Amino acid sequence: MAGRTWFRDRRGAGAYEKGLWELREGLASRISELEALLRSKTARDGMPAEGQALAAEAFKELEEARNTLRHDHRRRLPAAHLAVAQTRFDTAHTLMLRLSPLDEVTAMMPGLVAYVREHLPVNDERRVQVEEIALAIRSGTALQEIQRQVVVDAVAVARQSHLRENLRVRSFTYVVYGMAVALSVIVTLVALFGALAPDTVPLCFRPEKIGVVCPTASDMSSASTQPDGDIDDLYAMVASRWDYPVVVFTGIVAAAVAAATSLRRIKGTSTPYNVPVALALLKLPTGALTAVLGLLLMRGEFVPGLQALDSSAQIVAWAVIFGYAQQLFTKLVDNQAQTVLNSVGGPHNAPGKPARDPQAPAG
Repeated sequence: MAGRTWFRDRRGAGAYEKGLWELREGLASRISELEALLRSKTARDGMPAEGQALAAEAFKELEEARNTLRHDHRRRLPAAHLAVAQTRFDTAHTLMLRLSPLDEVTAMMPGLVAYVREHLPVNDERRVQVEEIALAIRSGTALQEIQRQVVVDAVAVARQSHLRENLRVRSFTYVVYGMAVALSVIVTLVALFGALAPDTVPLCFRPEKIGVVCPTASDMSSASTQPDGDIDDLYAMVASRWDYPVVVFTGIVAAAVAAATSLRRIKGTSTPYNVPVALALLKLPTGALTAVLGLLLMRGEFVPGLQALDSSAQIVAWAVIFGYAQQLFTKLVDNQAQTVLNSVGGPHNAPGKPARDPQAPAG
């Protein structure tokens, strides 16, 4: 899970590392590995000037990636620095592919093809060409310079697609967090309004006209002293300032139970954005609102036969049911969350039609 790790940057100043510490350390290790590979290539004799220029730019990109992981930049948003550092690293890796000998690129083809298949659709022309090149290499044909350019271009596009996939996850997570905050503000206002003016919209019922019951109070003796026309006054006398807070709290508790149950359907993700936590936070204020609104619908006889609750315990019990019932609405958000997580490349990506072997006879 996401954590905060204390470290010192290159200027000696202390800072807290935000986001997934494991992802940060993993990317830092890959940066060091790629830097070592580039140094071994530049140490060889006879490297052309073009290759030296590409290597120098790759070293620059790796240094920028390392500085980004050190938080040596102004945007210190959680997880955003990981995406920026990954982009720098991908650029350096692309430059290394361009300056590496063709036989080394040939050895890396299985991994490159797998990455392209993860993040490019099956009908993408670049993916099709890369698969055809891989088949040709597997049949014994040597990799050509122009084919290397096709592979490198496809890998670069796949990396951009991977970045967009992660950005969609981040955007979705921030939208869910924003909705959770907005609904929390609304729930707080509803609870305060109900506590300050409990007689305005009371959550009370009059079972069989023998009295009045509210979530935290009841009066069965005053029905005979109040005619039917003064039912609102009777509600106002019995309603308590604790009615709305109790119903809101009950809805939150029921929604928390529903959130814990629904998490079993959400798969984990390697992205630094905690989607399950955002979904759980959204359910809490939603449960509070559905508990209040459900009781108001029952009080307004929206559901025939369910308007005559005869005890405070029954009212609270229905608040539990309505709070848990928020799952009917937030389930759509859960499904969308899983769809967004599935959009990040992985084993779920459906394999495309195998590319035709260029040396095979046309059938």
